[in-house]
Amino acid sequence: MMRTIVQRPKLTMANNSKSEYLMSLFDWFASQPKSKPIRQEHQKRELVNGLWHRCSACKTLVYRKELQNNQMVCFECGHHERINSNQRIRQLIDADTWIPLDEELHPTDPLEFCDRKAYSTRIEEAQDKTGLVDAVQTGFGQVEGLPIALGVMDFHFMGGSMGSVVGEKLTRLIERATHKHYPLVIVCASGGARMQEGILSLMQMAKISGALEHHYQANLLYIPILTHPTLGGVTASFAMLGDIILAEPKAMIGFAGRRVIEQTLREKLPDDFQTAEDLLRHGFIDAIVPRTQLKKTLAQLISLHQLPPNISYLPKWESSEVHQIKVELKVESEDCVKTQIPSKLTPTKASIDQLKLGA
Repeated sequence: MMRTIVQRPKLTMANNSKSEYLMSLFDWFASQPKSKPIRQEHQKRELVNGLWHRCSACKTLVYRKELQNNQMVCFECGHHERINSNQRIRQLIDADTWIPLDEELHPTDPLEFCDRKAYSTRIEEAQDKTGLVDAVQTGFGQVEGLPIALGVMDFHFMGGSMGSVVGEKLTRLIERATHKHYPLVIVCASGGARMQEGILSLMQMAKISGALEHHYQANLLYIPILTHPTLGGVTASFAMLGDIILAEPKAMIGFAGRRVIEQTLREKLPDDFQTAEDLLRHGFIDAIVPRTQLKKTLAQLISLHQLPPNISYLPKWESSEVHQIKVELKVESEDCVKTQIPSKLTPTKASIDQLKLGA
């Protein structure tokens, strides 16, 4: 059986005297160079260079500058990315009003603790990695013109663990806030007490709580802000002693870890166990505030609880006032050195040996 072959008609150019074959539309598209797919290496390189950020919750790629402008909160799912203490201070405190306190306090290794690494080595690595002296920054500042005493814990420094320096800096901050009649705000982000300092770290729970009691007796406001995560000895002490307790959405808040509780109770816990939403339902916290609204909420609470009804805002500090506060703090620091207060912070090896012997 013979097959008939039908030839396609020849297409000619109208303005050309010679007949020319014109390619069909299909052939034209087929001849075009295909766009090369974006290689995975190129995508990784852009992520590494910091142009884009992948949300750790919904995995959406977000332009990093836009994410930073939104205070590291995902546009798609509202997930709050973990931030360091410097970012937190910039988000909460008015520009050019931050006055850091007790930057001269450095951690030591009185127990000469060593696990896989020496504790002193871990401190040096954490300091090199974060640029911080220890896991908390304290200072005075203003929130929309309102003066406050602020402490910000940093989870990036050894998991925000509470050691002797953290306890001492927070205690001094609370005492100064009480003396100056400032409202107190502490941003909590910690895994608990620092195991490398043993009983010395656990003592900080009672010391900070005692200072907070004096602050309370002076009828002054204290607002802890619980961020992801807030656990262990921090939760068991100053994180839950506030007049108004705020938390960020979906923050993990608790004492023992979820796995430990499940193994102890031999029960499966709910999916939202130890989240801020779960604690709000059970009355452990007062409100869940998104990070983008936190500064405004703080200003409203402070103005409502601290100021007379006819005054809504205090005047902003002038440069001379900031300088005067720094001079006063320098004098206080020199007095502490003269009276050897820091020596009480980190006991000597001889005093620890005496404790071991029961002296």
